[in-house]
Amino acid sequence: MKKLSELYEVESDVLIKGIKINSKEIEEGDLFICVSGFSADRHDFIDEAIERGASAIVVSKDIKKDIPTIKVKNTDEELPLLCKRFYDNPEEKLKMIGITGTDGKTSSAIIIQELLGKDNCGYIGTNGLIYKDVCKKIVNTTPDADRIYQYLKEIVESGCSYVVMEVSSEALYHKRVDTLKFDICAFTNITEDHLNIHKTIENYKESKKRLFSLLKKDGVSILNIDDDNYEYIKKACKDKTISYGEKEDADFKIENINAKEEGITFEVKTKEERYKIESPLHGSYNTYNLTLGMIVANLLGKENCLKRIKDINCIPGRTEIINFGQNYTVILDYAHTYNGIYNIIKNMKQEPHNRMLVLTGAAGGREHEKRSKIGKMILENAEYTIFTMDDPRYESVDEIIDELVKDTTKTNYERVLDREKAIFKIFDLAEENDMVLILGKGRDNYMAIEDKRIEYCDYDVICKYFKNKENRQKDLQQ
Repeated sequence: MKKLSELYEVESDVLIKGIKINSKEIEEGDLFICVSGFSADRHDFIDEAIERGASAIVVSKDIKKDIPTIKVKNTDEELPLLCKRFYDNPEEKLKMIGITGTDGKTSSAIIIQELLGKDNCGYIGTNGLIYKDVCKKIVNTTPDADRIYQYLKEIVESGCSYVVMEVSSEALYHKRVDTLKFDICAFTNITEDHLNIHKTIENYKESKKRLFSLLKKDGVSILNIDDDNYEYIKKACKDKTISYGEKEDADFKIENINAKEEGITFEVKTKEERYKIESPLHGSYNTYNLTLGMIVANLLGKENCLKRIKDINCIPGRTEIINFGQNYTVILDYAHTYNGIYNIIKNMKQEPHNRMLVLTGAAGGREHEKRSKIGKMILENAEYTIFTMDDPRYESVDEIIDELVKDTTKTNYERVLDREKAIFKIFDLAEENDMVLILGKGRDNYMAIEDKRIEYCDYDVICKYFKNKENRQKDLQQ
């Protein structure tokens, strides 16, 4: 909490309890800053903010109201600067780790937090805000500056020394993290995604590259040498760069990968040492995520925490094995890009199973040209598929599915538009030793329909199915 006069050169000593850019979230005593936004101009919601108790407003237009009003040149640029002042520069009190890439951000970030310990490292990303015993749902993978600084302040006050953040291309494009400086920046990979925002793959890559301009002078960049964009990203890096991957000249070379039913084993070779890694995680792609985590731990002088790798048996929503005692395997995963879906299907096909059943969809408003490629690949690799909704926004779910199947003559699928019903249906179809992949949303807590985010979670639906089944069996026994 601060006085307005501590934030701006004004005579008002009105107390500011928080910084908000969403008028609907305003509480008594908050300051409302009217950013321009990309879908709405927040100046249009000043009256609502005042009605909800805003004690002051920051604007970039000539506006007169009965509460203290500060005019600045650009509210978008002012937002992070204001948050830095209000929250006392929390990022300067933490070792900042930023991860960008199309796939692997969440898994790598959660692995890093687990290696460093939740008592010492906070996490901000797709899976929420996590530190110590706190686990909160958040709106975006990388939130707006008002939330980022609030979360960083919480992490600092909890006593943590580190924070690992997923830094999305959208956040970099919208400059949400431009006032942050990172001690470590990491790059996982780039495949085509979010072209509804970036329009071209070149723009998308440029946004990813921007993270490395935010590295501190003595910071370290960690790059996946096996990705086709390695050299492109490396050109943007400052000072020390560390590479990892399967290529011979990688600084941390991944080799001798062995995928087993109980997990994966592999080795990581450096000039000085050879590490043998055993992990209960599934999927050879996790060798990259684990290696990235290991490098970060090494850089921070936490080599002894590598023994914790054996204890990381689940990353929520990422190749997450759901076990309710059923006689078939259920995997919940966020995979929604061609590359992500292909990798999990390829890796899971190596696991013992009878049939592979897949449930997925495609998000509305983006990547139309990729849908038929994704649909064709799934139908060629799975014994049966149910196509359903996945954040349709303003598109018809039926029309999205039409695009998914338009370039294949395969008929081993059906469409069930309602996602909860689709999940129930695929479990009803599953037989002993089948493998069921629920793809696309992971542990997301909403379904984007038109301009609304409806509360929804695949994991909750899965739990509901098996709870209902258990109750039905109890009824039959009575």
